[in-house]
Amino acid sequence: MRKESLATAKKCLKFTDESVSCFHAVKNVEDRLKENGFIRLKENKSWELKPGKSYYVKRNDSSLIAFRIPKGEPKGFHIAASHSDSPTFKLKAKSEVNAENYYVKLNVEPYGGMIYATWLDRCLSVAGRVICRRDDKLKSRTVNIDEDLLVIPNLAIHMDREMNKNLSYNPQIDLQPLLGAWQEDDTKEAEERALSGEMQQEREALEKTKDKKTGILMEKLACAAGLENEEILGSDLFLYVRDKGKLAGAQKELMIAPRLDDLVCVFASMEAILASEPKEMISVCAVFDNEEVGSCTKQGAASTFLDNVLSRIGEAMGKTGGAYLQLLAESFMISADNAHGVHPNHPEKADSTCRPYLNKGIVIKYHGGQKYTTDAWSEAVIKELCRKAGVPYQVYCNRSDIPGGSTLGNISAGQVSIPAADIGIAQLAMHSAVETAGSMDVEYLLQMLAQFYGE
Repeated sequence: MRKESLATAKKCLKFTDESVSCFHAVKNVEDRLKENGFIRLKENKSWELKPGKSYYVKRNDSSLIAFRIPKGEPKGFHIAASHSDSPTFKLKAKSEVNAENYYVKLNVEPYGGMIYATWLDRCLSVAGRVICRRDDKLKSRTVNIDEDLLVIPNLAIHMDREMNKNLSYNPQIDLQPLLGAWQEDDTKEAEERALSGEMQQEREALEKTKDKKTGILMEKLACAAGLENEEILGSDLFLYVRDKGKLAGAQKELMIAPRLDDLVCVFASMEAILASEPKEMISVCAVFDNEEVGSCTKQGAASTFLDNVLSRIGEAMGKTGGAYLQLLAESFMISADNAHGVHPNHPEKADSTCRPYLNKGIVIKYHGGQKYTTDAWSEAVIKELCRKAGVPYQVYCNRSDIPGGSTLGNISAGQVSIPAADIGIAQLAMHSAVETAGSMDVEYLLQMLAQFYGE
């Protein structure tokens, strides 16, 4: 195992550990860009762009597009697109539920397609964003309750002997996380002791938790965000797995972590645009939200976000009308989202000839029904990039009798029609609470994307 591959994998795991929601992922990308001199633009302001400079723009705090302008006359755009979201559970409004007058649960619903069973019996917590009123203005603030807060407990095997055979879960019944457990009289007893002056600490605690049955999560959210309860006017909150990413395997050749799909590609795209200097093409790193639920939102790949940004870049550089369309005609997009590796216990689930493995390089993805954008031309472009970067590549197709998922490429192409290819790295247990990928592949992906941006 090469030292640089392990170092890159460790940096990637640090990024995935810290990106506990789509909002945190975009905030972490933004911080990294600002450290390297990228200038923030806003959609509601005019843009003045200069050759040789680097910029970024956000939408909804969960999507971001960064770009670098070459010093000379640009010929087109080189775009790498990935997504900030991962399958999880989203908290519903008024999420706290009193159960049996003893337990407090959270009312949640699935976000994206996940392997339900992998979320049970793990330490979980809550993260996302809140909208607050500050100085008579509405402001967005990321929030993370950074503690082991929740669990979704399994039903004991003694109560369902067929559990291991069925593995069927009702998300409204079986998958509601447990926040706490206490008796109704607990607060009354604490209040009596506090009022009698026995325990000053209990009196202070009582003031903070007078309504344990319905308000403890809001208390924790406000505290984590540095706000008062009444300042929070809205929220987008999700569960996340508290497990930290690890290098494992006999030679540390495995990465095991939550949210590898698709934060690995977000990380590699971010680091690649920072590591390269554009020559003739405008480098674009696009991170979209809501891929896991179809991308049809104002910040998803099906939105106008990419088209708006590219056209405004062209306008600011005097490329409008036909001149802008010429830029698009010379452009290329890489849709970067992970691929299914051959499973060691179920190799029969892979295609008979297109069988990617962990640590064997970039995966080029194909689909006859055009769920992936790769065609003969874009396939050749990716192979040439891999050759120039000195990294291996492999190919992926679904089995013809097993439908696969879609990703960003074909959806983005409906908004900005340019040549594109779908690629990723091979991984196991896609959409599990904790996934597995190859630790060498992150470096391969970063090198290939840096080659792409540097052309």
